[in-house]
Amino acid sequence: MKPAVFKEIQELSRLTVSRLQGKYLEVFGEPTRARNKDFLRKRIAWRLQALAEGDLSKRARKRAGELANDADLRIRAPRGPAAGTTSTETRYRSVTSRINPGRDNRLPVPGTLLAREFRGKTIVAKVLDNGFEYEGRLYRSLSAIASEVTGSRWNGYLFFGLKRGKKPAKSTGKTSEGSK
Repeated sequence: MKPAVFKEIQELSRLTVSRLQGKYLEVFGEPTRARNKDFLRKRIAWRLQALAEGDLSKRARKRAGELANDADLRIRAPRGPAAGTTSTETRYRSVTSRINPGRDNRLPVPGTLLAREFRGKTIVAKVLDNGFEYEGRLYRSLSAIASEVTGSRWNGYLFFGLKRGKKPAKSTGKTSEGSK
């Protein structure tokens, strides 16, 4: 996903329901009666991505329709993972570390956008196969991006909230001592 689209999608969470309805009218070209904020945000985000990246081809839509007709549909979502099973992310990371032993298992898959709010600005870095991209420039490490943004030395994994075995945490850019 393009960083500009990602930032626009991030901004949707700050909009009120009435503004989301206006944005819906803008991107879909028709009004909505929906007043559920999460629903509107997700639909608008999907549409923004489809407009930026391209929608599904007719062939893909047809195939998806065929698969949906054959699928047994669940009425309720499963309660959670059964005891003794591992999450998809954990399984993926263990397979990835065996395939590419030099790659840090804290990193998400290439193509993932890492976002963090710092001093009122949203910092978005894209994970690549061999490095990272930030504002159109390539970097060898997340620490280099964090240092570029803050003007001081930072551990890139901590800056972007990548902790071993956990998903990235949202950060406000402040430490317990105040702004860094």
